[in-house]
Amino acid sequence: MERSEALLIVEEYVKNPGLINHMLSVEAAMRFYAEKLNQDVELWGITGLLHDFDWEIHPTLEEHPLAGAPILRQRGVPEDIIQAILSHGVETGVPRVTPMQKALYACDEVTGLITAVALVRPSRSLLDLTSSSVKKKWKDRAFAAGANREEIALGAEEFGVDLWEHVDNVILAMRRIAPQLGLAGQPNL
Repeated sequence: MERSEALLIVEEYVKNPGLINHMLSVEAAMRFYAEKLNQDVELWGITGLLHDFDWEIHPTLEEHPLAGAPILRQRGVPEDIIQAILSHGVETGVPRVTPMQKALYACDEVTGLITAVALVRPSRSLLDLTSSSVKKKWKDRAFAAGANREEIALGAEEFGVDLWEHVDNVILAMRRIAPQLGLAGQPNL
């Protein structure tokens, strides 16, 4: 599957710009880790890009991503991508076995927390963000309450990477697309 084909699926099913940015962020993190681990960068990237394509039409943990899998199969998405997407769902019962499956789970929630931290910084930028800033916000459970810290920690552990090294890696990955995410900073007024 080509990235352009995956983008067509995203454009058809996802209208919320914030969700699109989340999916692009996960794609960037997946590409980063594929490069780092000498894996198939396109395969991992497309998996990250598609992982939440059905959230707007199946917005519950009971439905997402299970109900989206048949749509992906109809579109000819490779089964290894579909299985990775299924394994990132906490209610699916699909185990995370492969490195790609573990990476997707590890990268999903943390991108939201990183985005939230970047948005409250004076610079509104990923370019000067470090894991120490994320660590400070980590302790404040009211901040970015939707970012499940237990899932973030578990994802890093299952993936076999230190949590704060993982946060640094995902920040580096997201920096690659910071302008596209609107997180390259605000001009001085």
